[in-house]
Amino acid sequence: MPFDYKKEYREFYLPPAKPGIVRVPAMNFVAVRGHGDPNEEGGAYQSALGLLYGIAFTIKMSPKAGHAMDGYFEYVVPPLEGFWWQDGVVGVDYTRKQDFQWISCIRLPEFVTRGEFDWAVAEAARKKRTDFSAAEFLAIEEGLCVQCMHSGSYDDEPATVDAMHAFIAGQGYEPDFSDARRHHEIYLSDARRTAPGKLRTVIRHPVRAC
Repeated sequence: MPFDYKKEYREFYLPPAKPGIVRVPAMNFVAVRGHGDPNEEGGAYQSALGLLYGIAFTIKMSPKAGHAMDGYFEYVVPPLEGFWWQDGVVGVDYTRKQDFQWISCIRLPEFVTRGEFDWAVAEAARKKRTDFSAAEFLAIEEGLCVQCMHSGSYDDEPATVDAMHAFIAGQGYEPDFSDARRHHEIYLSDARRTAPGKLRTVIRHPVRAC
């Protein structure tokens, strides 16, 4: 049975619909940075997804390409994630999608070193005949956070965010946004195939003790 990060680390990928505090350890990602409205047809965000999945599946299928990664194990490619912010805004303003700055990313298995990542970028570029140089190996340790499962449209997320912030205020915490700590979303649904009202998204915000 392939290793499934969502099932093995439920505390990070399948939280309840009520806010809770979690400490998130260091993880490595394949990431692409960009800005602008993620809904723009043919825009930078859509292009970034092609790069992310191209590399993610190159790594997953590396044994079939005759490339042996030390410690490789069968696994399910983890879900798409995103870190979001806007200049001069605490958190995010959903009415200004055109101003979004983002890091779109997919978690990498622990056996993927920087060297193996570089191999995957080169191999994906060779096979797809596409420039994958915008993809980077990104290490992030989020630390103390509040998170919650949001069900429904992305545009309805502010209500879930308000509930998260009300919860942390009652627990003696406050938001802790910075250049290194961002609004974080983990997408458990494929927005291309799922009705907006049935989307499931993990929302995570950095916090600190008051």
